[in-house]
Amino acid sequence: MGEVWFWRKGRLTAHVLRDGNYVEVERSEALPDFDLARCAAALDQPTTSEAVRAFREGCAPSP
Repeated sequence: MGEVWFWRKGRLTAHVLRDGNYVEVERSEALPDFDLARCAAALDQPTTSEAVRAFREGCAPSP
């Protein structure tokens, strides 16, 4: 597996396989435009519907 994501303590991090070891990277190499922090904020909501709403709001273009 070339890239894995971990959810720990309210934080979503991407890790890529390099020289046989997984190394944390700032942005996903598989999905470079995907905002991991925004996704983590949505996942941290108390209900699924609130999580979906928070994620959608975060993806909306700025006025």
